[in-house]
Amino acid sequence: MAASELYTKYARVWIPDPEEVWKSAELLKDYKPGDKVLQLRLEEGKDLEYCLDPKTKELPPLRNPDILVGENDLTALSYLHEPAVLHNLKVRFIDSKLIYTYCGIVLVAINPYEQLPIYGEDIINAYSGQNMGDMDPHIFAVAEEAYKQMARDERNQSIIVSGESGAGKTVSAKYAMRYFATVSGSASEANVEEKVLASNPIMESIGNAKTTRNDNSSRFGKYIEIGFDKRYRIIGANMRTYLLEKSRVVFQAEEERNYHIFYQLCASAALPEFKTLRLGNANYFHYTKQGGSPVIDGVDDAKEMVNTRQACTLLGISDSYQMGIFRILAGILHLGNVEFASRDSDSCAIPPKHDPLTIFCDLMGVEYEEMAHWLCHRKLATATETYIKPISKLHAINARDALAKHIYANLFNWIVDHVNKALHSTVKQHSFIGVLDIYGFETFEINSFEQFCINYANEKLQQQFNMHVFKLEQEEYMKEQIPWTLIDFYDNQPCINLIEAKMGILDLLDEECKMPKGSDDTWAQKLYNTHLNKCALFEKPRLSNKAFIIKHFADKVEYQCEGFLEKNKDTVYEEQIKVLKSSKKFKLLPELFQDEEKVLSPTSATPSGRVPLSRTAVKPAKARPGQTSKEHKKTVGHQFRNSLHLLMETLNATTPHYVRCIKPNDFKFPFTFDEKRAVQQLRACGVLETIRISAAGFPSRWTYQEFFSRYRVLMKQRDVLGDRKQTCKNVLEKLILDKDKYQFGKTKIFFRAGQVAYLEKIRADKLRAACIRIQKTIRGWLMRKKYVRMRKAAITIQRYVRGYQARCYAKFLRRTRAAITIQKFQRMYVVRKRYQCMRDATIALQALLRGYMARNKYQMMLREHKSIIIQKHVRGWLARVHYRRTLKAIVYLQCCYRRMMAKRELKKLKIEARSVERYKKLHIGLENKIMQLQRKIDEQNKEYKSLLEKLNSLEITYSTETERLRSDVERLRMSEEEAKNATNRVLSLQEEIAKLRKELHQTQSEKKTIEEWADKYKHETEQLVSELKDQNTLLKTEKEELNRRIHDQAKEITEAMEKKLVEETKQLELDLNDERLRYQNLLNEFSRLEERYDDLKDEMNLMASIPKPGHKRTDSTHSSNESEYTFSSEITEAEDLPLRMEEPSEKKAPLDMSLFLKLQKRVTELEQEKQSLQDELDRKEEQALRAKAKEEERPPIRGAELEYESLKRQELESENKKLKNELNELQKALTETRSPEVTAPGAPAYRVLLDQLTSVSEELEVRKEEVLILRSQLVSQKEAIQPKEDKNTMTDSTILLEDVQKMKDKGEIAQAYIGLKETNRLLESQLQSQKKSHENELESLRGEIQSLKEENNRQQQLLAQNLQLPPEARIEASLQHEITRLTNENLDLMEQLEKQDKTVRKLKKQLKVFAKKIGELEVGQMENISPGQIIDEPIRPVNIPRKEKDFQGMLEYKKEDEQKLVKNLILELKPRGVAVNLIPGLPAYILFMCVRHADYLNDDQKVRSLLTSTINGIKKVLKKRGDDFETVSFWLSNTCRFLHCLKQYSGEEGFMKHNTPRQNEHCLTNFDLAEYRQVLSDLAIQIYQQLVRVLENILQPMIVSGMLEHETIQGVSGVKPTGLRKRTSSIADEGTYTLDSIIRQLNSFHSVMCQHGMDPELIKQVVKQMFYIIGAVTLNNLLLRKDMCSWSKGMQIRYNVSQLEEWLRDKNLMNSGAKETLEPLIQAAQLLQVKKKTDEDAEAICSMCNALTTAQIVKVLNLYTPVNEFEERVLVSFIRTIQLRLRDRKDSPQLLMDAKHIFPVTFPFNPSSLALETIQIPASLGLGFISRV
Repeated sequence: MAASELYTKYARVWIPDPEEVWKSAELLKDYKPGDKVLQLRLEEGKDLEYCLDPKTKELPPLRNPDILVGENDLTALSYLHEPAVLHNLKVRFIDSKLIYTYCGIVLVAINPYEQLPIYGEDIINAYSGQNMGDMDPHIFAVAEEAYKQMARDERNQSIIVSGESGAGKTVSAKYAMRYFATVSGSASEANVEEKVLASNPIMESIGNAKTTRNDNSSRFGKYIEIGFDKRYRIIGANMRTYLLEKSRVVFQAEEERNYHIFYQLCASAALPEFKTLRLGNANYFHYTKQGGSPVIDGVDDAKEMVNTRQACTLLGISDSYQMGIFRILAGILHLGNVEFASRDSDSCAIPPKHDPLTIFCDLMGVEYEEMAHWLCHRKLATATETYIKPISKLHAINARDALAKHIYANLFNWIVDHVNKALHSTVKQHSFIGVLDIYGFETFEINSFEQFCINYANEKLQQQFNMHVFKLEQEEYMKEQIPWTLIDFYDNQPCINLIEAKMGILDLLDEECKMPKGSDDTWAQKLYNTHLNKCALFEKPRLSNKAFIIKHFADKVEYQCEGFLEKNKDTVYEEQIKVLKSSKKFKLLPELFQDEEKVLSPTSATPSGRVPLSRTAVKPAKARPGQTSKEHKKTVGHQFRNSLHLLMETLNATTPHYVRCIKPNDFKFPFTFDEKRAVQQLRACGVLETIRISAAGFPSRWTYQEFFSRYRVLMKQRDVLGDRKQTCKNVLEKLILDKDKYQFGKTKIFFRAGQVAYLEKIRADKLRAACIRIQKTIRGWLMRKKYVRMRKAAITIQRYVRGYQARCYAKFLRRTRAAITIQKFQRMYVVRKRYQCMRDATIALQALLRGYMARNKYQMMLREHKSIIIQKHVRGWLARVHYRRTLKAIVYLQCCYRRMMAKRELKKLKIEARSVERYKKLHIGLENKIMQLQRKIDEQNKEYKSLLEKLNSLEITYSTETERLRSDVERLRMSEEEAKNATNRVLSLQEEIAKLRKELHQTQSEKKTIEEWADKYKHETEQLVSELKDQNTLLKTEKEELNRRIHDQAKEITEAMEKKLVEETKQLELDLNDERLRYQNLLNEFSRLEERYDDLKDEMNLMASIPKPGHKRTDSTHSSNESEYTFSSEITEAEDLPLRMEEPSEKKAPLDMSLFLKLQKRVTELEQEKQSLQDELDRKEEQALRAKAKEEERPPIRGAELEYESLKRQELESENKKLKNELNELQKALTETRSPEVTAPGAPAYRVLLDQLTSVSEELEVRKEEVLILRSQLVSQKEAIQPKEDKNTMTDSTILLEDVQKMKDKGEIAQAYIGLKETNRLLESQLQSQKKSHENELESLRGEIQSLKEENNRQQQLLAQNLQLPPEARIEASLQHEITRLTNENLDLMEQLEKQDKTVRKLKKQLKVFAKKIGELEVGQMENISPGQIIDEPIRPVNIPRKEKDFQGMLEYKKEDEQKLVKNLILELKPRGVAVNLIPGLPAYILFMCVRHADYLNDDQKVRSLLTSTINGIKKVLKKRGDDFETVSFWLSNTCRFLHCLKQYSGEEGFMKHNTPRQNEHCLTNFDLAEYRQVLSDLAIQIYQQLVRVLENILQPMIVSGMLEHETIQGVSGVKPTGLRKRTSSIADEGTYTLDSIIRQLNSFHSVMCQHGMDPELIKQVVKQMFYIIGAVTLNNLLLRKDMCSWSKGMQIRYNVSQLEEWLRDKNLMNSGAKETLEPLIQAAQLLQVKKKTDEDAEAICSMCNALTTAQIVKVLNLYTPVNEFEERVLVSFIRTIQLRLRDRKDSPQLLMDAKHIFPVTFPFNPSSLALETIQIPASLGLGFISRV
């Protein structure tokens, strides 16, 4: 078609963009031929004019329809070009979180930089066995395809994983190997895959390093061949390595590191074993500090060192060798620190006693002087002589580095060689799958020899890839028989010739290396002269004469010539190597150089390595003796070319599979896509070349049926013919006029690029037009319906609203009038009330105020009067006090003044007295003065007398006055009190008067108020009555409401309790189911191990030429379900032990020790059993004592016999004690002889021990028989002496009369009394001995407690020791301990099982003895009966009433016919004939009737033998025909029926209530087969699990095809275009399964189970399991297939589920729980169909999908893919909203459902109404030797 038809308005195109590489735009108008500009609009809304190239006039590439975006296979895109590939990868990676995409035969893997849950065991199982195109792209799909092709085509396979550093190559290779290890079934065998995976830590530590692009970059390539045997199980592996980057050992760029192992050593330097290495911090060593980044975030180098050492140990590298490796690595680090001092420009020297060199020499075991000499000198050999030349400092440093690189490269090769030895298998390899993990195309700013070698290797790989793609395309075209014309495939052979051909770049480089004065410059000139202008792929840079350009398949690369020659030579001085070889103290070092030439040969495992300048292994300067110089002079380039040719030969001999790893960004951000980096890598890895090859031919391919189904809408009815092929041809000729655009093959139609998009456009246009017409009609009809409905509703609403408004208005008027009336009276009442209150309040206030004022005035007057009195007295007192104080002060002052004056006068007098005249004067004056003084004294005496008289008179006067005043005061006080009393009386009278007046006033007002209130009360009472009536009515209503609420609450509480009870019940049921499931899983595992044991035993029997006597066992001897039921009752442990002794003597000591422990436990068990027998005997004796105590009231009977029996018991007791002592001595001897030599099988002591144990066991059995006989006799004696009230038989009554007559003999009574006393004494002594035995038992229990405590302490010590170990060693120790514990538990359980066996046999023996004794007793009683009585008594069998010709429902057979019975009834029985012609469960009825007869005969051996043979026969049939559903169903039904019969006729009340009286007569009488019922139940569980596996194998191929792929509703989901990886067709062909196939199969299963008479409940459980398998497998495939997650597929699934539900309804199985198992699938289908846009949609999805986990919901939303243009993709924001809403949901992170899960099965009791006596045995069964009884 013309371009103008595609470049129309609204068509979308891709235009180049410098930032996003390609940007999407939309045409604004149609393109017309000749237009130079396209009018475009970008997605952000910006308009743009895009100019076409005037020369090429090439139009921009068209964008694919949205429905094709996100396809699994890039070749499914209609337009195949770079922007389409880039956009498809981006959409899948960013939006759908899908990291894998197919591109034809290539798997593109984008590194997510995040851990994804897509590599678990469930995912591996989901991909196992699937076709590659049926599932979403995955590394497991590629691995499965390789594994399948290896098994199918018997051709070796290769998986080529390539990509640049950090793209995830190593991880992809790891997962591929893990897949092979899992699906090949070798995990339980040799654990080779563990060793292969364990080699990864070693290789990563010595071959990986941190680069600027990747923290764990592989600096070498490797090719791992995983070997398989004829059964395609892993048996071994082999590893080849390429291009080790040795230069990293001595140099690291900025922000990079050396190899991890060096930093691991430095981090572990503190370990004791590493002290001798004298290591330190990584920053100390020159070889580890150059990058300046010694630590990687999140990586613990010390912990990684532990992992590396553990991996070495797992691969068989001993500790001594490991330490040798670490010594060499430490020596390299110290060698890097060796420094040189320049002597002159041509020579140098090492400082004396240089520490780094000293340490290096000590570690390597070489001489210091010799090593120091040859590091600074070199030996030159000429034709005539040899001389030593010093070298410069620069050359010495280079030589040192070259030596370090050479040592490391040889060590690397040595480790790889040892890893290969560990992975080597002695079994012959049948085929292999190789995994190539190799670097991708590299181009940097500066490209040197390393990049040249890498790109050369990628050219070779790309050529091989191109040829493989070309071959596949050619095969496809020829198969379809369409014209094949050579398509222009890109052939890069010219580029390869340029590199490796004669006179190519490598040849010229080798030639220049041989030249004496060859240099990089001269080599560059030779390149220019040879290839410039002669080869189109070779160019010279404009501005450089030391570089060249090669046009590789991916890009042009400019290489710098500098260093090429040196890197190609990679010279190491031979003298330095000789020094290392001469090491005597270090044996590993010479080993590295012993066979150097072999290591470096092209056919070796590791032929090459990287240098600073090379990635190949280095060679010494001189060859070993015996080697030619020419071989020694092989260059690095020559070696690499040879190893590359060898690799290509290997790959060409295999079928290749390609994985291209892409690094999405350089910053390691999770799910971040850098378009520039992605395009660069897509171009480099050949993905775009694959696209170009596909686009050159017919990339789109459809089968005729798929084309018809997809484009049926473009056909008219008359175009549809019966022949689909012709119909498609006719339609295509009309739709696409250019016939060159398509070709018709045999089964497919081939389209050129773009044609499918054109057809999709036509289809979408037609569908759009049809949708518009449908929408128009539907919208018109909906709007009319809506208008009519709205009009009718509006009229109705108006009518009701208007009526409501009128009623409201009338009500308003009535209320208004009533309100006015109420307001009038209310206001009047309020005003009157307020006035009355105000008046009363005013009067009351006035009265109170006046009284208050009068009282205040009186109080004030009273206070003034009293205050005056007080003031008078106080003032008088104060005046007196002041006077006295003043007088006192004046007197004091006078005294002071007078004293002072007297002192002055005295002083003067003293002075005057000193003179004579003074004395004279004084004498004269003194006389005068004496006279004066005498007169003065007289006057003072007179005055004193007068004053004394006055004082006396004043005292008299004062006393009289005082008396008078005192009487006045008393009188005044009396008058004052009287005045107070009078005043108080007056006041009280006044107050009383006022109060009375007030009361009178109040009484009057109250009277008036009461009269008013009486009227008011009357009115209010009437009103209150009416209100109370209203309230009463309201209360009644509230009461009813409360009653209703209480009832509702009680109901809610009841419902809540019931709900809680239901939930608890469900939880208990879940717990029970879990326990049952665990038990049944154990049974399943046991049956698997049992089958494996049988297979191995059969193989051993076939391989053994002469079978060993006594070693062969029957099936029953190794079945834990049957345990020891297969042994006869006479066989004891002692008889079984010799059989064990005949086992091969090569068994190890632990097994012998376990046997020894088992013997010890057996002895203990026998002792306990004896003790229990003794206890039981004592209980019987106590019962006898009680019976005899009762008999003392009656005459004693048979005393002599009882005495005899007592003495016999005593004798037996003494013998039992003797046996016990012997057993104790034997146990002690066993305990003391613990050495393996003594206890080993075959040893003399061991034989003696076994003989003793055998004899003791036999003796014990005999004694037990005697004890049982004695006990039976006691019982019979007791029954004989007790008066029997029940007289059912004539025999009993006769014996009783006889005994009564004998009791009359007095002599016998006395004798019996004496015997009874003796018996009492004997019993008393036995009681004492019993007490002692109990005390001994208590002591033994205490000893056991002490031993348990010691064991507990030992376990705690062991746990403490384990905690000190490293994690891996701790895990290993704990596993070893757990294995030991489980082994002991297993032995204990076996012992318990055997003990129960012995108990059963013991009880059966007791029953047998009882029966015999009862028979003997009855015979003895019959002998004592008189002859007349015998004649009267009819003769009949004991306890077996028989009627003539009345069958008892039993079948009799002879013992020798048992095998014949099993053979005819079980082994050779055809289920189909029995199911169709006979009653269901007939074999079970026949077997049970045989068991009944054996029970009737009381033959326990026959019962045991028959049941054991039956169980073994059923197992044998199921093992032989276990894949046949009818056989398994038949025997499941019969096993269950047999089990139900054993229950129904067991005699237990719980099982007998449904029986008829006749059936109750048929119950078992002698044996309790409860334990056999458990065995049969376990067998039924195993058969059920086998039945589930059979139906799963039958249904598995049908489920995906029928439930998902087949279009049950034709035309709903059109098939989308597919790529090279074709899906399984969804159109029903002859060999395709459909939903009808599944339903037919279900019908078949159901009819077979019904014909076999399987229990209805069991059928429901089988159906539930089938539906679970269907739902789980369907959902798992839906979650792993993007093409199935669409709206239309959801509709198909829901329709298919509805058909399954209809089948359940038809079969009346809706209550089986099968529908609930489909709930996750139903919800997933609903999730595909619901709206997925708004928050409300998210909420609805979260509430709807409660049976799906969060991971499943998100996965479905991510995978949702529109099939038609009308559907919309789910936005990333919507998915995040869902994740936020579901973040609190606690569910399993598991993505897939466990399709292998089996629900625990139960067998509800289902009694049969069939009468046993009516069953007839058909002759067709061949059971003529059986007779009915």
